[in-house]
Amino acid sequence: MVNWCPRCQTAISDVETAHEAVEGHLWHIRYPIKDSDEALIVATTRPETMLGDTAVAVDPGDERYSHLHGKTVILPLVGREIPVITDPLVDQTFGTGVVKVTPAHDPNDFEMGRRHGLAFVKVIGEDARMTSLGGPYVGLDRFEARKRVVAALEQSGELAKTESYTVNISKCYRCNTTIEPLVSVQWYVRTKPLAQAAINAVRSGRIRFVPDDREIVFFQWMENIRDWCISRQLWWGHRIPAWHCHNCHRITVARETPPTCPHCHSTELEQDSDVLDTWFSSGLWPFSTLGWPDPTEDLVTFYPTSLMITGFDILFFWVSRMMMLGIECTGDVPFREVHIHGLVRDPDKQKMSKTKGNVIDPLIIMDRFGTDAVRIALLISAAAGSDIALKEDRMESGQGFANKLWNASRLLFMNLERSKVTSLTSGDPRESPRSTYIEDTWIFERLNRAIEIVNRALEQHRYHEVAQTLWDFAWHDFCDWYLEVKKLRFRPDSGEDEHWRAALFIYESMLRLLHPVMPFITEELWQRLVQTLAIRSLSRSISLEPYPSQPVPLTADSAPFTLLQEIVTDAREQRVNRKIDPKITLSASLAVRAGEFSLEDLSILRSLTRLEITQSRSTDLSERFQLRIEPAAAAQNGILSPEARARLAKEIANQQRALENTERQLNNSEFLSRAPEKVIASLRAKRAEYQIQIAKNKKLLEGRE
Repeated sequence: MVNWCPRCQTAISDVETAHEAVEGHLWHIRYPIKDSDEALIVATTRPETMLGDTAVAVDPGDERYSHLHGKTVILPLVGREIPVITDPLVDQTFGTGVVKVTPAHDPNDFEMGRRHGLAFVKVIGEDARMTSLGGPYVGLDRFEARKRVVAALEQSGELAKTESYTVNISKCYRCNTTIEPLVSVQWYVRTKPLAQAAINAVRSGRIRFVPDDREIVFFQWMENIRDWCISRQLWWGHRIPAWHCHNCHRITVARETPPTCPHCHSTELEQDSDVLDTWFSSGLWPFSTLGWPDPTEDLVTFYPTSLMITGFDILFFWVSRMMMLGIECTGDVPFREVHIHGLVRDPDKQKMSKTKGNVIDPLIIMDRFGTDAVRIALLISAAAGSDIALKEDRMESGQGFANKLWNASRLLFMNLERSKVTSLTSGDPRESPRSTYIEDTWIFERLNRAIEIVNRALEQHRYHEVAQTLWDFAWHDFCDWYLEVKKLRFRPDSGEDEHWRAALFIYESMLRLLHPVMPFITEELWQRLVQTLAIRSLSRSISLEPYPSQPVPLTADSAPFTLLQEIVTDAREQRVNRKIDPKITLSASLAVRAGEFSLEDLSILRSLTRLEITQSRSTDLSERFQLRIEPAAAAQNGILSPEARARLAKEIANQQRALENTERQLNNSEFLSRAPEKVIASLRAKRAEYQIQIAKNKKLLEGRE
């Protein structure tokens, strides 16, 4: 018996059927007992199939019907006599404990029919219409026939009752058509021994699932696996290599078309018209593409592979089949680890399907946003245990990141072309740093951190962490900070200046780190770097270069650049908070240790902040940085405009009202006695925050901050 799709006109396997619970009915039908006034009440969810009943069955231990064992009942509407049989498969709690047996249209009834030698009466055809054995309902669609059969049973008085019932139906995963179980001649694979070998491989650790909770589902399915129908009645696919002899009616399986039948030497041979299940063909992929069964160099080198990355929705369709077929055909597992990620869904987190019309074509979004942009956007969204909603804003962010990387490279190459640098000094500048620039020491430390996090995340299959770490390093560390400072140091006459060595090393290392995530743009930029500097020591492709894997211990301190970042961030935030025009130059004082900042460092700091900085050496560093704004200067320069003052006054009033409401609650003893401690703690924290904000805004309004 197979799962037959009337629309696709092909058999499909158990794992290709989707299951859905729908509200339906349970019809109770009277089956009169021959030569008796009694009748058995049979409950069914599919009354149209009763036309093909060849028995009714009860549990042998059900004492309610022990006196009817071996009796005969009359099939309603048809008049055919059918036996009452006993079978332990019958569930006493379902309906009345009596079930109809239709061996040609139900998997359980099929097995029961074979055990008891029952006839198989096929009343529904491959087109889901009633066959000639369906009597007056011949040619009707199965669901229309159901209505007619129920109406006829009501008219004849043989319908005892109808009740609402939740029905589990099987549907074709391709087209969502309700599956029809049919008896059909097909090709099968006996899967029990194959499944056991795959189970043993997982239990012994030869194959590991990540995350490992997927093993439970894998074992449940594999331990209850049924024989696999691998033949399909389709126009595409690998044709089954079997030939039927019209003379002796025997089957020959061969790799090449046999000229004659090897059994009777007849030339009347015809190849089987069925094709292999796509998942069977795909299951052979890990080794069939490498020259198997010959022990080719590719097979020896690449089988088994180390890692299989896939979605959980094809764990049984494909992964388990590769495991079963790989072990059976080669004696070894096809891969060592299986990383299971979430599904890529539509923006509303619905599973994509052709029937829903919500499929997003990856070729279209790759053409629109760029392949690398789509890759990094998907990876960042692929946190373990969660599905991915494919949203345009994420693709746009990925595109923005790619543009950022490209523009940073243009800036680097533009300054490189203006300089006298014609080659890149070999070696790792982290190991023997000659640069005294504070940004170089800092970026070396950030690179070390990125390398460590990325390699650890790769080992643990946390690919979203890999992508996010590289995004943060490239965008924020390299572009926003390092290059912003570096471009203030770049000079046409810099020659073999050490800062070039550091900058190019960081840039090239960043490209190698990013390459697995964004292979196309990194290859292009890396090739440009190689051609510009004529670096012959590098490989012909970035993909052949070693992946950065080891952080290098550093001796220099990155604290000065961290202080510079804090000053720049603080100054910019104060400008925003005080509504100060970015073009206005302000004065500030900075307390530093001896040798902490060079004159060039202070010049860069002034350029980044538009501050006139007064530097003082001090051992008291409790207040490292102070931005001074005199009230008169503020008014003169329009630092706080009348409109800004009005907005600020309104904001203070709103905050004051919120503070008063919070204090009223905290001063209410009845509320405090009933409220959970977490709520009270939250209100106290809000009160403190309101007080801080009000005080800060009042100072700002008065020009004291």
